Amino acid sequence: MALNITVQKAAKLKDKPDWNKLGFGRIFTDHMFIMDYTEGKGWHDPRIVPYGPISLDPAAVIFHYGQEVFEGMKAYKNEAGEIRLFRPEKNIQRLNISNDRLCIPQLDEADVMQAIEELVNVEKDWIPTLEGTSLYIRPFVIGTEAFLGVHPSHNYMFMIILSPVGAYYPEGVAPVKIYIETKYVRAVKGGTGFTKTSGNYAASLKSQVEAQAQGFTQVLWLDGVHRKYIEEVGTMNVMFKIDGKFVTPALEGSILGGVTRNSVIEMLRHWGCAVEERELSIDELYEAHKAGKLEEAFGTGTAAVISPIGEIVWGDKNMLINDFKTGPYAQKLYDSITDIQNGRAADPFGWVRIVK
Repeated sequence: MALNITVQKAAKLKDKPDWNKLGFGRIFTDHMFIMDYTEGKGWHDPRIVPYGPISLDPAAVIFHYGQEVFEGMKAYKNEAGEIRLFRPEKNIQRLNISNDRLCIPQLDEADVMQAIEELVNVEKDWIPTLEGTSLYIRPFVIGTEAFLGVHPSHNYMFMIILSPVGAYYPEGVAPVKIYIETKYVRAVKGGTGFTKTSGNYAASLKSQVEAQAQGFTQVLWLDGVHRKYIEEVGTMNVMFKIDGKFVTPALEGSILGGVTRNSVIEMLRHWGCAVEERELSIDELYEAHKAGKLEEAFGTGTAAVISPIGEIVWGDKNMLINDFKTGPYAQKLYDSITDIQNGRAADPFGWVRIVK
């Protein structure tokens, strides 16, 4: 049964921003979606209301024990005015995977899809159409019960907010410089590394701050046990072209299963490229670089889509990749995925969902 979503329109709408100066994640639309959960009653009271602050008890679980999960996806508008979502069902499935790990009640996937589509429809005038822009969609769940004690909340709030965005990195599709993190650990198998929960990102902040202070854009995380196997780049999955083959770390419990990662793998295989999902040590990567076999490296993620890597620093070792230029496959993947997202190219994979 479809949700009966009530809509309360904002009394006064905001002025639209300069679409050429959006940045990422700093501007928000006029409305948001909220739905509550009460133990014994389930999810209830779905509503679209004016965007604004929410009221929570100071003892709410989210503040003290971090019971929270979130997702990120985008909406696009093509030249004909058609609103397009890119593989939203994958994000919704992953939201429930995160919910399960954080002991948050499951959400009906059809209900989440309906909520996203109805909110995006209400805010369709906020979808930018300039090159590289989109409407970022942030669904999230927080524990709201007021208590001090470590156990799952009995009450939750599911929300969706929207933000018109430009490029995640100001430099756009241009190579970035990263370094191998050897001091801090992001996640381990058995933990929450495979989920999108705020604690994972909080754990990465210290390394990110130190990297940026040294002139790096991101960090490349190694596994938390052996400190030798490559995992993720900051907020993205990572892929390398080594001696003609594409290699990306396997999903074994400490790495987020990225929607863009999955899309890149499918697209590369569709093109006839060899793709390996396996353990990849930093030693193997460095030896490939010394042998001249490390041909390309790039991050994959919803925010940036494809982020070419031009240089990797590992202690006193430096790996310059493709003369610090965007590689041909990184560019082709970015162009191909964004063309499908924006309706400039056919979608042979059935990835796009049209918002009616």
